[in-house]
Amino acid sequence: MKLSWFDIFRMGLVQLCLGAVVVLTTSTLNRLMVVELALPAVLPGLLVALHYSIQITRPNWGYRSDTAGNRTRWIIGGMAVLSAGAFMASIGVVVMETQASLGLALSILAYALIGVGVGASGTSLLAFLATATAERRRAAAATITWLMMIFGIAVTAGTVGAFLDPYSPALLLKIVAIVTLGAVVLTSLAMWGVEARVDAQPERKDETPFMVGLREVWAERDARVFTLFIFLSMTAYFMQELILEPYAGLVFAFSPGQSTQLSGAQNGGVFLGMLAVGIAATGLRIGSLKAWVITGCIGSSASLLAIMALGQSGPGAPLVPAVVTLGLFNGMFAVAAIGSMMALASQGRDAREGTRMGIWGAAQAIAAGFGGLLGAAAADVLRRVLSDDATAFGAVFTVEAGLFLVAAFMALRVMGDRPERAELVPGE
Repeated sequence: MKLSWFDIFRMGLVQLCLGAVVVLTTSTLNRLMVVELALPAVLPGLLVALHYSIQITRPNWGYRSDTAGNRTRWIIGGMAVLSAGAFMASIGVVVMETQASLGLALSILAYALIGVGVGASGTSLLAFLATATAERRRAAAATITWLMMIFGIAVTAGTVGAFLDPYSPALLLKIVAIVTLGAVVLTSLAMWGVEARVDAQPERKDETPFMVGLREVWAERDARVFTLFIFLSMTAYFMQELILEPYAGLVFAFSPGQSTQLSGAQNGGVFLGMLAVGIAATGLRIGSLKAWVITGCIGSSASLLAIMALGQSGPGAPLVPAVVTLGLFNGMFAVAAIGSMMALASQGRDAREGTRMGIWGAAQAIAAGFGGLLGAAAADVLRRVLSDDATAFGAVFTVEAGLFLVAAFMALRVMGDRPERAELVPGE
């Protein structure tokens, strides 16, 4: 048996919980440290970077879920660790008000736990989806679970923001405790009994040591090339994350409110793009995942070049439609790439789905941190060198567009329209 539509929705609830807990640390606690505590913005930035860097352990968590014969306990256990880390992070913010060093030490430990929890739970969940979802439902499963994660992020950010006003440390701890405890309970209920009745486990228990298993996966050409594809495409995906709003303000004279609305419009485009691929690929059987990945990459590249070109016109240029279009193609690419990830995870040597998902998840996490940092640093340097904001930002968008084209070419090479067994390097 494979996952039913109701089961896929239940897996989406786990993704919703992951998004709900993580957004507390990247949004709410970030704002409290910078505004209420008047700390340098680089501090929460470094803490978030720590959480991303810890996720280089994702291959190990995937391997453990492959060999343990029970992914459910890693999904629930990872959520528990993530939630404990998020609650500890909120304690760290409260302690910082009176004891900065102790609060910082707690925060460092907390964000390390957050990275471990996201890696263990998120990787195991993706591996479970890859092995337990029927091939024809993978695009829809990717769409459903990721839209629910976005929904969890949006609802949690808005709700917590509303209830946290007026702010007090006691209220912060109470709200974070409710969200984190609720995430663990909801994850446990969502996973209850699902794994026991679906075909998601290898026929034999594998006791291969981790490094041997990792080398076996890395020996697969498709796994290596897809890892590079994930890294390049996600670097391109995140390069504009920290510079799009400053670009709108400096070049197009957008107010802070307008630039915030621009970000919301882009996310709306992402939502529509994800929804379109889910409906087209699964419901209407239009196009393969490979075709949608390539379409998303090429469309994202063209949209970035349009955004770059509009900068030469300055205020009054139709920036918002171009950004919405970028979001639309970003969403198409992202959900199709996730669906392709599920398909490729089941190819190659048996009982290595979690390990492959872990490698690709680590590449994605590293690219998320690296891409944002690269885009912001490049924009800063070019603004000083070129002394023209439109040209400086435009150069970064052009490089990003080029990365998307390279990613599209790689997708053409590594992805098949039908599942094929992964090729091994001769002699390995």
